[in-house]
Amino acid sequence: MCRTVDLRQAILARNDGSAGELRAALAARGTVAVNLLSSPGSGKTALLEAELGLARRRGVPVAALTADLATENDALRLARSGALVKQVLTDGLCHLEAEMLAGHLVGWLPDDTRLLFVENVGNLVCPASYDLGESLRVALASVTEGEDKPLKYPTAFGLANLVLVTKADLAAAAEFDETAFRANVARVNPGVEVVLTSARTGRNVGVLLERALAVLDGAEPHRPVMSVDHGPGHHHGPGEHRGEAEHQHEHQHGHGHAEPDHAPAVVRDPS
Repeated sequence: MCRTVDLRQAILARNDGSAGELRAALAARGTVAVNLLSSPGSGKTALLEAELGLARRRGVPVAALTADLATENDALRLARSGALVKQVLTDGLCHLEAEMLAGHLVGWLPDDTRLLFVENVGNLVCPASYDLGESLRVALASVTEGEDKPLKYPTAFGLANLVLVTKADLAAAAEFDETAFRANVARVNPGVEVVLTSARTGRNVGVLLERALAVLDGAEPHRPVMSVDHGPGHHHGPGEHRGEAEHQHEHQHGHGHAEPDHAPAVVRDPS
């Protein structure tokens, strides 16, 4: 058991080092990375598509990298926004890692990109422990998933700089208790902003873009009490708080999320 724990710590420590290097490289070029974490089917892709479209209309140089175990469905949907999109197939790996992300950016991400949205694998366990070199970490949950989601996945929500609730148009039908959800978020991440959104109705579409642009302009994101300071502009340290993910991150089965659609071709990279 001790050797297993030591191996996990070594893997995560190596990732933290790679994340620091990537964060510095992105900062040097004037790019802010946003890491989006949620369960499968949370509505993350629909919201991101709307945010990318808004960024394009505002003339913000933006790109998105989306990761899944299989299929290119999410990338095809995101490409409808007109933004530069890349699909990464993890071949069973349940999360992205910093070194992996850095490799996929080489030769693909334009120098003038100001915002890079990373749609992580649909999974609130493994991805929570891996710093990707992002400047803004966002945890999402839909109103249909239950008010206790933050308590079940304290690492994912406890290290978030922003929490978005999706599918708010279904709140009444799902009997979503907003007060209870906010209270549960506050238990694991006091002071973090919680925003209800709906890609279908347009409710608060643009909040994610505005928060990312604020960080790009030098604003300090919310600092979770669970976090460890990694320097200016970065205040979460997943490497220091493994939580429920520590005993599961080595599992390679993960959970994909995909919704079929038809859209323009995108960059494909199964490596």
